Amino acid sequence: MVDEGLGLRERKKKQTALKVWRTAVDLFLEHGYDQVSVAQIAEAAEVSKMTVFNYFKTKEDLLMGPMEEHVGDLARAIGSRAPGQSAAAATREMVLRKIAERDPSIGLSKQGGELALIQLINSTPALARRALLWTVRAEVMAAQVLTEETGDALLSSVAAAQLSGVIGALMSENHRRVLAGESADDVAADAPARAQRAFGLVEKGLSTFAVRA
Repeated sequence: MVDEGLGLRERKKKQTALKVWRTAVDLFLEHGYDQVSVAQIAEAAEVSKMTVFNYFKTKEDLLMGPMEEHVGDLARAIGSRAPGQSAAAATREMVLRKIAERDPSIGLSKQGGELALIQLINSTPALARRALLWTVRAEVMAAQVLTEETGDALLSSVAAAQLSGVIGALMSENHRRVLAGESADDVAADAPARAQRAFGLVEKGLSTFAVRA
């Protein structure tokens, strides 16, 4: 969240937002989402309650906001693909890059701890609903990009659903294996091969759809 290219004031704002977010996550994981108030988060982060709301509009945003930066990843990957590249190939390339970088959004963070967050989200109805809406939004955004390019809303929706589904399945498999006791390093080691197999399955039907001219 901290960018060295920003001015001093902007860096301080980013640092404050990160401090508040980390404090909120620690408290949520220790006590449970519903048992922690915004006032308690503000006190623990040594800021005012108003400061918290300056950075995060709602209590849900305190946990989910930074994660939502990834909602548009699929649409961006499709929209920025190279000439001659299919939407499926561009998505596969994005996922393989995330795996190589051990991006938390694919469930392979080097830092650890994201699995506890996933468990917290899944066990909290309000957060689980919001996470489900992310998936829907990501799929809709990708479908819109494809529709604008191909003019075929139906097949664009089908393609977006399949590509979004592959990403979700890969992430869920990574989470499942780590929760089952495998090390993140071991899961990451064969993640590229699993991704290639998964995209190979959908590419058989999508290889000729939305190939950029």
